[in-house]
Amino acid sequence: PVPTISWRKVNGHNPSKARLRKSQAVLEIPNVQVEDSGMYECKAENSRGRNVFRGQLQVYTYPHWVEKLNDTQLDSGDQLRWECKATGKPRPTYRWLKNGAPLWPQSRIEMINGVLMIHSVNVSDAGMYQCLAENKYGTIYASAELKILASAPTFPLNQMRKTIIVTKGQEVVIECKPQASPKPTITWKKGDKVLRENKR
Repeated sequence: PVPTISWRKVNGHNPSKARLRKSQAVLEIPNVQVEDSGMYECKAENSRGRNVFRGQLQVYTYPHWVEKLNDTQLDSGDQLRWECKATGKPRPTYRWLKNGAPLWPQSRIEMINGVLMIHSVNVSDAGMYQCLAENKYGTIYASAELKILASAPTFPLNQMRKTIIVTKGQEVVIECKPQASPKPTITWKKGDKVLRENKR
Protein backbone atom coordinates (compact mmCIF):
# COMPACT_ATOMS: atom_id res chain seq x y z
CA PRO A 1 0.00 0.00 0.00
CA VAL A 2 0.99 3.64 -0.49
CA PRO A 3 2.93 4.72 2.61
CA THR A 4 2.16 7.63 4.89
CA ILE A 5 5.12 10.01 5.02
CA SER A 6 6.01 12.37 7.85
CA TRP A 7 8.96 14.71 8.47
CA ARG A 8 10.49 15.99 11.67
CA LYS A 9 13.58 17.88 12.72
CA VAL A 10 15.50 15.74 15.22
CA ASN A 11 16.17 17.67 18.47
CA GLY A 12 14.07 20.64 17.38
CA HIS A 13 10.95 21.87 15.62
CA ASN A 14 10.36 21.93 11.89
CA PRO A 15 10.86 25.49 10.57
CA SER A 16 7.48 27.25 10.50
CA LYS A 17 8.10 28.28 6.89
CA ALA A 18 8.67 24.63 5.78
CA ARG A 19 6.26 23.20 3.19
CA LEU A 20 5.41 19.62 2.25
CA ARG A 21 4.78 18.70 -1.38
CA LYS A 22 4.10 15.62 -3.50
CA SER A 23 2.02 13.78 -0.90
CA GLN A 24 4.44 14.91 1.81
CA ALA A 25 7.37 13.16 0.06
CA VAL A 26 9.22 16.46 -0.39
CA LEU A 27 10.15 18.84 2.45
CA GLU A 28 10.78 22.36 1.17
CA ILE A 29 12.43 25.10 3.29
CA PRO A 30 12.35 28.48 1.50
CA ASN A 31 14.94 31.18 2.29
CA VAL A 32 17.02 28.76 4.33
CA GLN A 33 18.91 30.24 7.31
CA VAL A 34 21.70 29.02 9.61
CA GLU A 35 19.15 28.18 12.33
CA ASP A 36 17.50 25.72 9.94
CA SER A 37 20.62 23.52 10.12
CA GLY A 38 20.22 20.16 11.79
CA MET A 39 19.25 16.52 11.38
CA TYR A 40 15.96 15.88 9.58
CA GLU A 41 14.07 12.58 9.63
CA CYS A 42 11.67 11.25 7.01
CA LYS A 43 9.43 8.38 8.15
CA ALA A 44 7.41 6.26 5.70
CA GLU A 45 4.99 3.63 6.99
CA ASN A 46 2.18 1.41 5.73
CA SER A 47 0.50 -1.76 6.91
CA ARG A 48 3.59 -3.82 5.98
CA GLY A 49 5.98 -1.82 8.13
CA ARG A 50 7.95 1.37 8.24
CA ASN A 51 11.30 2.83 7.27
CA VAL A 52 13.18 5.91 8.41
CA PHE A 53 15.74 8.03 6.59
CA ARG A 54 17.81 10.73 8.30
CA GLY A 55 19.78 13.47 6.60
CA GLN A 56 21.93 16.31 7.90
CA LEU A 57 21.24 19.84 6.63
CA GLN A 58 24.22 22.18 6.91
CA VAL A 59 23.78 25.83 5.97
CA TYR A 60 26.90 27.80 5.01
CA THR A 61 27.02 31.58 4.92
CA TYR A 62 29.14 34.32 3.37
CA PRO A 63 31.14 36.35 5.95
CA HIS A 64 29.30 39.37 7.35
CA TRP A 65 30.76 42.22 9.43
CA VAL A 66 29.76 42.54 13.08
CA GLU A 67 32.48 45.05 13.95
CA LYS A 68 34.52 47.17 11.53
CA LEU A 69 37.54 49.45 11.83
CA ASN A 70 37.50 53.21 12.42
CA ASP A 71 40.07 55.76 11.27
CA THR A 72 42.43 56.40 14.18
CA GLN A 73 44.86 59.15 15.15
CA LEU A 74 47.53 58.38 17.77
CA ASP A 75 50.50 60.09 19.35
CA SER A 76 53.86 58.59 18.55
CA GLY A 77 54.60 56.02 21.28
CA ASP A 78 50.95 55.10 21.88
CA GLN A 79 49.55 51.59 21.39
CA LEU A 80 47.14 50.73 18.57
CA ARG A 81 44.43 48.12 19.09
CA TRP A 82 42.06 47.47 16.22
CA GLU A 83 39.49 44.68 16.14
CA CYS A 84 37.40 43.53 13.21
CA LYS A 85 34.81 40.84 13.78
CA ALA A 86 32.76 38.87 11.27
CA THR A 87 30.23 36.05 11.36
CA GLY A 88 29.96 33.28 8.79
CA LYS A 89 29.91 29.53 8.42
CA PRO A 90 32.52 28.13 8.29
CA ARG A 91 33.89 30.66 10.79
CA PRO A 92 35.92 33.30 8.92
CA THR A 93 39.68 33.63 9.25
CA TYR A 94 41.38 37.04 9.20
CA ARG A 95 44.26 38.64 7.32
CA TRP A 96 45.67 42.18 7.49
CA LEU A 97 47.07 44.44 4.78
CA LYS A 98 48.95 47.73 5.10
CA ASN A 99 48.84 49.98 2.03
CA GLY A 100 47.70 46.97 0.01
CA ALA A 101 50.57 44.67 1.03
CA PRO A 102 50.29 41.73 3.49
CA LEU A 103 51.10 42.65 7.10
CA TRP A 104 53.08 40.09 9.10
CA PRO A 105 53.74 39.75 12.85
CA GLN A 106 56.90 41.51 14.02
CA SER A 107 58.45 42.48 17.33
CA ARG A 108 55.91 45.31 17.83
CA ILE A 109 53.04 43.89 15.74
CA GLU A 110 50.63 41.19 16.95
CA MET A 111 47.72 39.69 15.03
CA ILE A 112 45.40 37.32 16.90
CA ASN A 113 42.11 36.35 15.21
CA GLY A 114 40.62 39.69 14.18
CA VAL A 115 42.72 41.81 16.55
CA LEU A 116 45.70 43.89 15.39
CA MET A 117 47.98 45.41 18.04
CA ILE A 118 50.97 47.65 17.35
CA HIS A 119 53.02 48.57 20.40
CA SER A 120 54.69 51.98 20.61
CA VAL A 121 53.58 53.29 17.21
CA ASN A 122 55.82 55.58 15.20
CA VAL A 123 55.55 57.56 11.95
CA SER A 124 56.45 54.47 9.89
CA ASP A 125 53.21 52.78 11.07
CA ALA A 126 50.99 55.44 9.48
CA GLY A 127 48.98 54.34 6.45
CA MET A 128 45.84 52.62 5.17
CA TYR A 129 45.05 49.26 6.77
CA GLN A 130 42.63 46.58 5.63
CA CYS A 131 41.21 43.64 7.55
CA LEU A 132 40.05 40.70 5.42
CA ALA A 133 37.57 38.16 6.77
CA GLU A 134 37.23 35.08 4.59
CA ASN A 135 35.79 31.60 4.40
CA LYS A 136 35.46 29.30 1.40
CA TYR A 137 32.34 31.16 0.26
CA GLY A 138 33.80 34.64 0.05
CA THR A 139 35.97 37.49 1.36
CA ILE A 140 34.95 40.85 2.81
CA TYR A 141 37.12 43.91 3.48
CA ALA A 142 37.16 46.66 6.11
CA SER A 143 39.51 49.65 5.80
CA ALA A 144 40.78 52.39 8.10
CA GLU A 145 43.56 54.97 8.14
CA LEU A 146 46.12 55.25 10.93
CA LYS A 147 47.61 58.74 11.42
CA ILE A 148 50.56 59.24 13.74
CA LEU A 149 51.06 62.63 15.36
CA ALA A 150 54.74 63.48 15.86
CA SER A 151 55.89 67.04 16.44
CA ALA A 152 58.52 68.80 18.50
CA PRO A 153 57.24 71.00 21.33
CA THR A 154 56.05 74.47 20.24
CA PHE A 155 54.21 77.29 22.00
CA PRO A 156 52.11 78.89 19.22
CA LEU A 157 48.87 79.12 21.23
CA ASN A 158 50.18 79.24 24.81
CA GLN A 159 53.05 81.72 24.86
CA MET A 160 54.42 82.39 28.32
CA ARG A 161 54.29 86.02 29.38
CA LYS A 162 57.73 87.62 29.29
CA THR A 163 57.11 89.64 32.46
CA ILE A 164 54.91 88.78 35.42
CA ILE A 165 54.53 91.37 38.14
CA VAL A 166 53.41 90.10 41.53
CA THR A 167 53.34 91.55 45.03
CA LYS A 168 55.89 90.07 47.44
CA GLY A 169 54.35 87.35 49.60
CA GLN A 170 51.63 86.43 47.10
CA GLU A 171 51.42 83.24 45.11
CA VAL A 172 52.36 83.22 41.44
CA VAL A 173 51.33 80.62 38.83
CA ILE A 174 53.36 80.30 35.63
CA GLU A 175 51.93 77.85 33.07
CA CYS A 176 53.93 75.92 30.52
CA LYS A 177 51.61 74.39 27.90
CA PRO A 178 53.46 73.36 24.75
CA GLN A 179 51.87 71.55 21.82
CA ALA A 180 53.78 68.33 21.20
CA SER A 181 53.36 64.73 20.19
CA PRO A 182 54.17 62.52 21.98
CA LYS A 183 53.57 64.23 25.32
CA PRO A 184 56.78 66.07 26.26
CA THR A 185 58.69 66.03 29.53
CA ILE A 186 58.91 69.48 31.08
CA THR A 187 61.71 70.93 33.20
CA TRP A 188 62.01 74.38 34.79
CA LYS A 189 65.11 76.52 35.23
CA LYS A 190 65.78 79.81 36.99
CA GLY A 191 68.59 81.28 34.99
CA ASP A 192 70.93 78.35 34.39
CA LYS A 193 69.91 76.44 37.51
CA VAL A 194 67.34 73.61 37.40
CA LEU A 195 64.46 74.29 39.81
CA ARG A 196 63.69 71.59 42.33
CA GLU A 197 60.49 71.21 44.34
CA ASN A 198 60.55 72.44 47.93
CA LYS A 199 57.95 73.50 50.50
CA ARG A 200 57.16 76.65 48.42
